Amino acid sequence: LRSWLAMSGIGAKRAASAVASDEPGPEWPLSTRLSYVLTGNYRGPVSGQAQVEWLRKGSDYQVHLDVGVGPSFAPLITRRMSSQGQLTPDGISPQRFDEETKVILGDPRRVSVFFLGGEVQLGTGVRESVARGAQDSASQFVQLTWLFLTGRESLQAGKLVRFPLVLPRRQYADWAYEVVGEESVETGLGWMPAWHLRPSRAAAAGDLTAEVWLAPGLQYLPVHLVIRQDADTYVDLMLKGAPLQAAPESTDNGIPRRLSQ
Repeated sequence: LRSWLAMSGIGAKRAASAVASDEPGPEWPLSTRLSYVLTGNYRGPVSGQAQVEWLRKGSDYQVHLDVGVGPSFAPLITRRMSSQGQLTPDGISPQRFDEETKVILGDPRRVSVFFLGGEVQLGTGVRESVARGAQDSASQFVQLTWLFLTGRESLQAGKLVRFPLVLPRRQYADWAYEVVGEESVETGLGWMPAWHLRPSRAAAAGDLTAEVWLAPGLQYLPVHLVIRQDADTYVDLMLKGAPLQAAPESTDNGIPRRLSQ
């Protein structure tokens, strides 16, 4: 495993004498890795594997969503979605989002989104004003986890959870997830209760949208995701086993541990 606390691109490990205010607080999950079994449809049934990795050090964070269609040793298609930025009292504040797609025997396709204060530069190069609290395609899942873990949003069937969402080609100023209800989900850890959230409306053609199931017994981490491009193109990610989570530096030198219910 990579070092959970040496965050690539964010900088070297800070000195042990760093002031306590540099840490964002216990309400943020420690660095965590979740592995998923992938099924879905892309011009026919597909299978593969996926991983979500959440890394944080002080007020800096990165989150990576990696999807691979086909065998792990030679996937036919891979896609990585990465977000990095700052943790603030109001939640995640992205600074950059990158998406890279590789198809076997093809050239990689890359797109980036930059958050520039009150503006955002989309993957098309267009600059637009952006509302406070906006999330990107990857950061939104951790923002949801944080909102429920801290009680800033309550889970109740029919409730709408809203925030601005910036996708590579366009932004949605008032994106909303509807809380469908609590359901029992069969994961690699067995059956567990999870809250099901889905978009309250359809996105524009070609934009990826996601349904997510968050498990209270696992710090409201996503144990099931369905990411859709359209009705016939989607991937279904189901938690494969116990998440790995870094232990606090003060107790176990950051060695990953299994997170169980």
